[in-house]
Amino acid sequence: MRENYLSIAEAISADIAAGRLRPGERLPPQRDFAYARKIAVSTASRAYSELVRRGLVTGEVGRGTYVRAAPGPLGPALAEPALAPIDLELIFPVLPEQNAELARGLQEMLRAGLPDQALRPIGAAGTAAARETAAHFLARPDWKPAARQILFAGNGRQAIAAALAALAPAGERIGVEAMTYPIVKGIAARLGITLVPLALDEEGLRPDALARAHRATPLRGVYLQPALHNPLGLTMSAARREELATLLADTGLVAVEDAVYSFLADEPPLASLAPAQTILIDSLSKRIAPGLTLGLIAAPARLTDKLAVALRSGAWTAAAFPLAAGLRWMTDGTADRIANAKRRDARERQELAWQEIAREAPAGLVLKGDRRAYHLWLELPDGWRADAFAAAAARQGIAIAPASAFAVSPGHAPNAVRLALASPPLETLRGALQTLRRLAASDAGDSGVE
Repeated sequence: MRENYLSIAEAISADIAAGRLRPGERLPPQRDFAYARKIAVSTASRAYSELVRRGLVTGEVGRGTYVRAAPGPLGPALAEPALAPIDLELIFPVLPEQNAELARGLQEMLRAGLPDQALRPIGAAGTAAARETAAHFLARPDWKPAARQILFAGNGRQAIAAALAALAPAGERIGVEAMTYPIVKGIAARLGITLVPLALDEEGLRPDALARAHRATPLRGVYLQPALHNPLGLTMSAARREELATLLADTGLVAVEDAVYSFLADEPPLASLAPAQTILIDSLSKRIAPGLTLGLIAAPARLTDKLAVALRSGAWTAAAFPLAAGLRWMTDGTADRIANAKRRDARERQELAWQEIAREAPAGLVLKGDRRAYHLWLELPDGWRADAFAAAAARQGIAIAPASAFAVSPGHAPNAVRLALASPPLETLRGALQTLRRLAASDAGDSGVE
């Protein structure tokens, strides 16, 4: 009786559970595996894909398929705070001095009496005054959205979800960078949207890859991060933005521009070049604090009604009190002061990271990223695999994110990890970076990972 891919995947799963296949062990190439089992290569490929889906193995481009150092989660990664003592996994910048400033603002708001709308139900569009305030806050020297284009969500994730839902019904396709913000993968799965991975280069999304994918089977839109790409830290040049804007106009495609980290870089948004084809998403979670946030949407006028419907039907509209607090911080200068302090803090942390890792990096360890960002990309030496390195770091009390968390196509992740620099105190961060450098210089077997 010929084996099917599920029975093969079950057998390999049992070998992993029983310890017959150890963490870090490399599975045979799919063609060799198929020949040995006397099955079709396509069957072997489906079995390997099933193992990746279950989180039992990870594929690394050009290197092969390996048993994971620890069983991986089936859901989207990077959704909850890390349990390790030192969190280099999530990017949640909160400066020590900002809490007192936010507390003063809230106390003043309460002493003055809550705005009437802060205790009332509020729609996706808020009030006319709220839209005008948000439009002014989002404005750049070369771009300002009209107040009628503004909508509010509970946070940036909900704003992204509403944008994807408005653009693509279930079963349709959205283009996305091949390495992307992991939450987008979970949002798309729950909306029934297929994500189409698009190639990147040193500037981010390649326009030719987007055009080719759209010609092959039309897309309903594209999600992208033009500035301080998460996780790779890439930032598009002006020429690349212009090329993409032209492509959007020629094809009629709508881009969902994730600008949540743009306050750190002050780059012109894609929306400034393609305002009729771009839904810009921003939020206060990184600018101010993750615990009291607000999602901001600036969209082409023709799409605001569809976005408002998506926000309401998804229960993604903003709550009135965070909206009132956020608007106050936008108008009294608090948001700008905190953002300026975070720009300085991010650069200081980047400088520390490059000092502690790059100057004494072992052969094969490569740092990449934008010096303005709160994260950087660490390509690993040949002796390490990303999931094994993340597991070894966790045993040292340091949480980091392997490349597989960001890959849109399962099993097609580079051999790298992302380091989030925002959370630990500077001296704690320094010690963690030194530990990671020593770990990268060691042999994987010496760290308890085979």
